[in-house]
Amino acid sequence: MRPQEQTIPLEDAARLSGPLAFNLMFKPAGSLCNLGCSYCYYLDKADIYGGREPRMSLEVLEAVTKAYIHANDVPEVQFVWHGGEPLVMGLDFYRKAVEFQKKYANGKTVFNSIQTNGTLLTPEWARFFRENRFLVGLSLDGPAFIHDRYRLDRGGAPTFSRVMQGLQMLRTEGVEFNTLTTVNKASEGHGAQVYAFLKEAGSHYMQFLPVVEYVRFRGKKERPVIVEPLAPGAAPAFWSVSATGFGQFMADIFDVWVRRDVGTYYVQLFDSALAAWCGMKEGVCIFGKSCSGNAVVEHNGDLYTCDHFVYPAYKVGNVLQTPIRELMEMDLPAQKLSPVPLPAGLQRRMPAAPEPRHRGQRPLPGLQAFLLPHRPLL
Repeated sequence: MRPQEQTIPLEDAARLSGPLAFNLMFKPAGSLCNLGCSYCYYLDKADIYGGREPRMSLEVLEAVTKAYIHANDVPEVQFVWHGGEPLVMGLDFYRKAVEFQKKYANGKTVFNSIQTNGTLLTPEWARFFRENRFLVGLSLDGPAFIHDRYRLDRGGAPTFSRVMQGLQMLRTEGVEFNTLTTVNKASEGHGAQVYAFLKEAGSHYMQFLPVVEYVRFRGKKERPVIVEPLAPGAAPAFWSVSATGFGQFMADIFDVWVRRDVGTYYVQLFDSALAAWCGMKEGVCIFGKSCSGNAVVEHNGDLYTCDHFVYPAYKVGNVLQTPIRELMEMDLPAQKLSPVPLPAGLQRRMPAAPEPRHRGQRPLPGLQAFLLPHRPLL
């Protein structure tokens, strides 16, 4: 068998040879979170740093902000704040973040988005987000009986009512927000119900992420450790959505959306699938031929290729030790290029979709089932 040629997609070649443009996801609190969601793939990342739950210092924040803005050769720079739970850093941390962004913008326009579980939101947070034009992503899995199945706090208490209170604060203050909804075992069979709930909650921009994870049990530890799918002793997590369950969940939403809500409500998966079908840029990394132009920076400046790949083997370097421009100009895209073979009938209709990354480095047949032409797209 001939060895596969080492190639990268044309758009990646253009990116690497043209003006440098990339996105960073900031993890200022690492894996630190006030919740203990069963399926959280990031809680166990504390083990990489000796079991600690550290926080980004203002010195690191300023250094990374300056380097990130200066390394981008484009007029707009996007800061994405993630966790863990980024709000545990406190409001003053983000006031300093905005201050540093203004200090080093040098004529560039800076945008901010932040992903939160919503339980720590206050009117003061909401005002800050509105005044500084933050886009807020809110983690909300659906009605209480679904949301509270796996999204509990550290004491095992439900979180749905607190999230809804936080959502109301955002709406009252006029903060722009979207929702991020995981599709897990408890979600199966409830696609249309979850979609209707999110619409009623005021979400016009929705992301649905399939939870497909692998775990390993360690002695009497209550919470199993989420590991890479091919790790020794790895077994499918009991909260993972089934392939058929995810496909049907999305198909049920699509049946409602395509008849009533096109142009009014936006579902990331549908937008990305349609863009790929039309030969346009996908907009979501899992649908791309590679995962180029994106990286994750941890609390201490460590840089990883993706927040689902925060493992020692995928550490690229440290932005405090190596210029971030040099790290991002490395040939990273080829590390993740892994197309999924689709049924022949589907290949004639739509381009091959890339394999979902961990959550699960294995094909997700349910997504293929959703994409099969069992109904017209329009």
